[in-house]
Amino acid sequence: MVQLHQTVLAVDMPQTVGSKYLDDDGKVKRNGSVWTASAHIITAVIGSGVLSLAWATAQLGWLAGPVVMLLFSAVTYFTSSLLAACYRSGNPISGKRNYTYMDAVRSNLGGVKVTLCGIVQYLNIFGVAIGYTIASAISMMAIKRSNCFHKSGGKDPCHMNSNPYMIAFGLVQILFSQIPDFDQLWWLSILAAVMSFTYSSAGLALGIAQVVVNGKVKGSLTGISIGAVTETQKIWRTFQALGDIAFAYSYSIILIEIQDTVKSPPSEEKTMKKATLVSVSVTTMFYMLCGCMGYAAFGDLSPGNLLTGFGFYNPYWLLDIANAAIVIHLIGAYQVYCQPLFAFIEKQASIRFPDSEFIAKDIKIPIPGFKHLRLNVFRLIWRTVFVIITTVISMLLPFFNDVVGLLGALGFWPLTVYFPVEMYIAQKKIPRWSTRWVCLQVFSSGCLVISIAAAAGSIAGVLLDLKSYKPFRSEY
Repeated sequence: MVQLHQTVLAVDMPQTVGSKYLDDDGKVKRNGSVWTASAHIITAVIGSGVLSLAWATAQLGWLAGPVVMLLFSAVTYFTSSLLAACYRSGNPISGKRNYTYMDAVRSNLGGVKVTLCGIVQYLNIFGVAIGYTIASAISMMAIKRSNCFHKSGGKDPCHMNSNPYMIAFGLVQILFSQIPDFDQLWWLSILAAVMSFTYSSAGLALGIAQVVVNGKVKGSLTGISIGAVTETQKIWRTFQALGDIAFAYSYSIILIEIQDTVKSPPSEEKTMKKATLVSVSVTTMFYMLCGCMGYAAFGDLSPGNLLTGFGFYNPYWLLDIANAAIVIHLIGAYQVYCQPLFAFIEKQASIRFPDSEFIAKDIKIPIPGFKHLRLNVFRLIWRTVFVIITTVISMLLPFFNDVVGLLGALGFWPLTVYFPVEMYIAQKKIPRWSTRWVCLQVFSSGCLVISIAAAAGSIAGVLLDLKSYKPFRSEY
């Protein structure tokens, strides 16, 4: 994979490794910090998943809902710390750098596990791109619908097709996908992180206001009651809720790539552990507040998407601001997630066809008053095709809640738990059947059971959606 740091050429710079211009691997100095890494993580983590947490809490209840959220946050922090230790092989300060998640698996585990990691990681990124396209379209439609409801006084059902909004999001992503690499995304990540706080705060404020209006806290200890749903539905919904929460904490698939933007000293591992602690703490606070206040406001009727499920209708201007913030955030989050996949394909192409002018050639586009804009022909075509494919699939499968749950379930165990644990065991040379080895394996196995249950619940939800589904004719 192409290293996700500055692409500025080190021309005319002194070529001394470790100089003020270059890092110890001969690449241009990285300049990321705890705060830029935290912004990248928050952009990746506080995504559309936060909006499904009120629904997830409604399935689990006041007892299990908050506990499961705290459990997933602890698991994410623990395994992310293990993964951060794998950025360098051997010495944590001067050891060989692993620029990508796959490189880390190759250095520590090797063999077929490298291929397996690549398949799961990049399929998950592909799925996230689809999930974010669906979520952005739902938020764009919510803006139009809230204004429609406001004008008609709630008399007009305001049905509309999601396809034009997905196409609009895709067009914007084609433009932003031409940003060459991760290091040049810092400004978009910071903007997206600010937007995530904006809509999370709006959801929280609306939830609190609704509780005040109700005059009581809704919900029960065990979640949605049998009668409102059947026993079978209760089981599947509980499993799906686990998947939704897992997706809400998912960012391990891009952790190593984020770490590769961080400067040293201090060691990248220390910086990344601090960034992970800051990000997971902030995220968990927002998740607990949004999930619990949404459930307190609506109880068993909590919508699958808090700001677009129209649990709220007023103030419509605040809903519009919140949904616009979601769209802006998802534009950034899409890029943060997809950069590792973009870079991987481009590096493989350059390795397989080292003499190809098509892959290496840049075109210069004159812009009045500015320098020429340089665009790589292969990058322009391949990334555009990728965005088009994800947009078309999103139009085919517009099931937000079930897609979110399925993505969380499929990516959680292998990428967030299994590989970090196995790499840690290999790196620290922990003996088989020792107490520490057994504890880590029990931990990994428990997370696998949760992933399987969550995947089963989400698949059941998708199958239910397919019964009333018509291709390219999704209306809300």
